[in-house]
Formats: sequence, C-alpha cells, structure tokens
Amino acid sequence: MRYRDFDEDDVPMRPSRRGSRPRTKRRPEYSDAVPGMVTAIDRGRITVLLEPDESRDNGRGGGSREVVAIKARTLGRKALVVGDGVSVVGDISGRPDTLARIVRISKRSTTLRRTADDDDAYERVIVANADQLVIVTALADPEPRQRMVDRCLVAAFDAGMDALLCLTKADLAPAEEFVAPYEALNVPYVTTSLAEDGSIIGVDAVLDHLRGKVSALVGHSGVGKSTLVNALSPSAEREIGSVNITTGRGRHTSTSAVAFPLNDDAGWVIDTPGIRSFGLAHIDPDRIISAFTDLAPATTMCPRGCTHDADAPGCALDGWVAEGNAGAHGKQRLDSLRRVLASRSETDYYRPAARSIPQL
Repeated sequence: MRYRDFDEDDVPMRPSRRGSRPRTKRRPEYSDAVPGMVTAIDRGRITVLLEPDESRDNGRGGGSREVVAIKARTLGRKALVVGDGVSVVGDISGRPDTLARIVRISKRSTTLRRTADDDDAYERVIVANADQLVIVTALADPEPRQRMVDRCLVAAFDAGMDALLCLTKADLAPAEEFVAPYEALNVPYVTTSLAEDGSIIGVDAVLDHLRGKVSALVGHSGVGKSTLVNALSPSAEREIGSVNITTGRGRHTSTSAVAFPLNDDAGWVIDTPGIRSFGLAHIDPDRIISAFTDLAPATTMCPRGCTHDADAPGCALDGWVAEGNAGAHGKQRLDSLRRVLASRSETDYYRPAARSIPQL
C-alpha cells in the first residue's frame, strides 16, 4: 500500500485525556479575597499581614494577623517583594502548617530598585510602596562613603520617595562635616550613638521621622542598621554583626528584606540586606542629573548633547559651581555627579538596557 491509501482508521491512536473538556476564559473573581501586605519572603513562602476586619469570623476573630501564603499560578512571573499589597484566599486562619494563596497584586505607589553595579543588565526591586528611604551610614568604623549616599539619594528621587540620612556612631566622629554637602538639598538627618548600657542614644529622634510612614533602611554592612532596627521594633530580633578590623568592612547579617512594625505601631520599618554597591544602570542619565537638584539648573545652559564631562566643550556646570550657585560644596557635588555619569557612559556602549530580574 502506498501512503496515500492510508487514512486515520489505519493508525492506532490513544485517546487523549488532556483537552477533553473545553477551556474557558472565565476566571474566578475572588470576591472573598482578603487584602494584606507582604512582610517577608523566604524560599517561596510569603508572609502576609492581613488587614483587620471585625466582620470576618474564622475562629480567630477579624483582627490583623500574619499568614503564610504561596503565589497563585495565574500570576505567572509577576514579581513579589516586601511591601507589596496583595489579596489572599484560602486558609487565612494563620494556624501552623496552613497555606493561603495570593491571587492579586495591587498597583505599587513606589518601587525602589537597584542593580548590582553600573554594568549589570538586571535591575532588582528591593521594596515596594515605601514612603521614604532611610540611608544608614556610620560616621566612623567603617568609614562613611559619601558617593554611596549620593547614589542612594538618586534612587530615592527616581522612586518618588523621601530621603532621610541616619548617621550612626556619632560618638566616634562629628556629623557636621559629612552632612554639609547636602544642606543645599534640604535632606533631613538624624544622628545616633551607642550608650554604655547598650541602648541607642537618639532613637526617639529617628522614630519622629518614621511615624505614620513605611520606611526602607539601606546601608553598608557594619553601620549599625540591624542594631537600629532592633531598637525601633521589639519584634525584630535581627542578628548583629561586627566590623572586620583588617578590611574595615562589616559582615552580612541580614539576608533578606523584612518589614517590622514600629514600637507604637504607628508605622513600618523595612530592614534590607547590607549592600556593597548601589548600581544605577536602570536609571536614565537625565533622571540622575535631575536628582542633583543643586546642579541640574545649570544643565539647561549646556549645548545639546553635552556629556557634562570635565572636558566637555561648552559645559555650564563648571561656571555654575565657580559662581557659588551650588553652595560651598559645589565642587565636591559636581565631582560626584560626573563620577556617576562616567560609570554609566563607560558601559552604555556594550551593556543592554537594564531588565527586571524575576522574583517571587
């Protein structure tokens, strides 16, 4: 027989079980889903604090409580980070060994992102829906890195968040010299120090800036961030590390972002892992310039296509600084801006645009 003489009856076929039922485009509405906020993520298990609702009765009352949940398959590869607003269904009792399911992710009001370095092709979302970024840096031991602070300020500006400088270990070095370059930006700052009994001097001043807000803390390892979080929230119990005498660097103690309520439950503080660098590959150079509000007005007088380098023809930044328009520390600020722009331009020729790295 030739192949043209065959028909479907001559070929044995096993009946398929898949696709026997017609697929539907209708999806459940989840009208009974309970809203909440992601407070921690650990290896696919997501801790969600449910919003209080006294009309809910499931054996434990309707007050706010934490449940452990997983992400619904229908959400696909949508990323989940601490601070996200979500809707949860399933077992929301919060009892041990129970799992709820996250079926919706609310639109974010703010998104704090960074890349590992300026030549990194992937951006990482740190926290969502935070109102302000608290940049924690030690005045000594380890030595403060002003350019890191500049980068964090750029990230806060790009995310639409307020910024607060929290300067720890003020008993080892004065704060005035460090904060002087930021006076023109009107960035508020607070200082803390460690008392002999182990308590933190100045923690009340920090609380005054955090009440009623969701605040994300970022900083190098060893600057006292975990110590500060423990003082701000009694439920934190974050591990505290020490600074290496040889390298002058701290040891990583926080491995993931976690949200904790403040002492008086009037706000939230999100502790993030210590960082070595804060890449800005995901931020457009024009947005970086706009974050330097003391220098940005001068760029309107630069020629079109100006790179703003020190040898750029016609760049107005040097004249702006020389005339004192950027304040007494204008030269230092201009040097910081040019370093950030240079680190971007060195990699823009071969680095693809930053892409968001998939998360939970």
